[in-house]
Amino acid sequence: MKVTRNTQNQLILADTPWFIGIMLVFFIMAFVGPGILLMSTGAENIWFGLIFALGGGGLGFGAFCVFVRRVQVILDRHKDRILIRRQSVFGYEAVEHVLSNLSHAELESTVSTSDGRRSTLYRPVLVLDEGMSAGRHPIAEAYSNGRGSHRLVDAINEWLPARKVDSHTQSP
Repeated sequence: MKVTRNTQNQLILADTPWFIGIMLVFFIMAFVGPGILLMSTGAENIWFGLIFALGGGGLGFGAFCVFVRRVQVILDRHKDRILIRRQSVFGYEAVEHVLSNLSHAELESTVSTSDGRRSTLYRPVLVLDEGMSAGRHPIAEAYSNGRGSHRLVDAINEWLPARKVDSHTQSP
């Protein structure tokens, strides 16, 4: 996820997994194409080609459905809202919160152990301290070990004080 727009009135964070999506399409084609070719060559290869195409293509399609999700987070001062949009093969979901209830963003962490090595994984969360949506709201569903989560939290927390300063400088 990265910052796609950062103005005084709007902060937009987005993640569109193009690379994973394109690689999975190539994976699907690598099984479906030869499977169809095998089915067209003769009677003894029809079942093998069908199983090859449906098995490999089906696994690729399943991975595509699980891993390819578009996420967009919009923090908008004028509308006083936070909009979290998620889109996948299965549908579209939008969750809206009140921006003035947002206290800050922080990192949520978990520890992963693999082959005796421990590593800490992070994901960014929005902390709303009042209102109907009070609580912690993850921006990303998955934890990661890169610096991306830290950069997102820093960007959100740097953008937020301008809102608080603006609310004090407005005339009645």
